[in-house]
Amino acid sequence: MGVRHAGTTVPTAAAHARSMLATAWSCAVTTEIGRDELVGAHSVTPEGIVLLSPPPDSALATAMICAPRGEPSTLVEFADVAPVPVRDRIRARLWLSGSLVPDGEQFIFAPTCAVLHDSTGGRIGIELDELAHAVPDPLADAEARLLTHLADAHEDAVEQLTRLVGADSLHGVVRVKPLAIDRYGLTLRLERARSQADVRLTFDEPVENLSQVTERMHILLTKARQLRRPLLRPTPPDA
Repeated sequence: MGVRHAGTTVPTAAAHARSMLATAWSCAVTTEIGRDELVGAHSVTPEGIVLLSPPPDSALATAMICAPRGEPSTLVEFADVAPVPVRDRIRARLWLSGSLVPDGEQFIFAPTCAVLHDSTGGRIGIELDELAHAVPDPLADAEARLLTHLADAHEDAVEQLTRLVGADSLHGVVRVKPLAIDRYGLTLRLERARSQADVRLTFDEPVENLSQVTERMHILLTKARQLRRPLLRPTPPDA
């Protein structure tokens, strides 16, 4: 459910993946030698090329030494984690398989396969050319700040927005939190006592830059307040 407009209403899998690559601080890297959880040891060029700089004592560094041609088969995994505390904070995972090529003191990752998995689309294979040409969402770098501010300082606005959600979807809901925001809209997490569901509220027009977010949110809130529906005020289970 949610507010809809004609045309695209969600980012493509490639755009979602590029946003993850642009904002992720950590990744997991698996080779024949073992698995490393790397924090702050990777970077992504504007063209989407992944560069890895593993510690000398890592399994990845060992794999680079032991690989017959110095290009071990590698799986790199990125997780898209919700910045607001909710159940099941992993919103999506991105797997890139390929090989590593030495480049001075770092390694260039050359992918041969890309797969995105999220709660709405399941597992989706991404064409490498499409991934290479995709650009991060214009709100990707600011998303964490936007969502935490909305959750912490504008809880009343989140409650107002539930008027845009069908009554059937709100049955049994005990908590509502902003889960994600991108150029096309805002996603709310509806939590029940033992389950949860996500609902998307689509902007009238896609956001082109950060300065347009306030206007798009104001339009959503205006539409919500115009609806003659009871205002949802979730009650925590332990209240």
